[in-house]
Amino acid sequence: MIEQLQRLPGVGPKTAQRLAMYIIKRSETEVEALAQALLDAKKQVGLCKVCFHLSAEPICDICRHPQRDNDTICVVSDSRDVVAIEKTREYRGKYHVLGGVISPMDGIGPEQLTIEPLVRRVSQNQVKEVIIAISPSVEGETTTLYLGQLIKPFTRVTRIAFGLPMGGDLEYADEITLARALEGRREFN
Repeated sequence: MIEQLQRLPGVGPKTAQRLAMYIIKRSETEVEALAQALLDAKKQVGLCKVCFHLSAEPICDICRHPQRDNDTICVVSDSRDVVAIEKTREYRGKYHVLGGVISPMDGIGPEQLTIEPLVRRVSQNQVKEVIIAISPSVEGETTTLYLGQLIKPFTRVTRIAFGLPMGGDLEYADEITLARALEGRREFN
């Protein structure tokens, strides 16, 4: 159990051991409920057919929400970034989750990401703005530049302001920093 728990992101040997001991001390009913919740999540959660955010439905709550702004798409690398931006309560548009960033060193090129569906979505709909909200790492910058060049012929392209540290991840930023970054976005050059 410790070895399996260590495979989780951010869980080292000591934390894995603490979690294992905690689980062992729980009642059989509690452990079965945890195991069932994990299995249910794995079976039921997939990707939204529109934006590729995690969803238990074919189309996620955000894409189905009638009050969301269809004219704006915020592009992020991961579903955790959607959650982080949603916590700010500042953004009212739709999303597009790439599923990562371009990273040749890791063998991830544009074809491994959901870039083609994004370009199709932007070119076929009345999208007025695409906000690129990708963490400012080397790979993030590469992805941002690549996306900007593809999307700029179809609509206005902006990126979030650099209120985030270089190499930082959106999911770890606080709500105020993310809200200011969204407010201070600028035109893509």
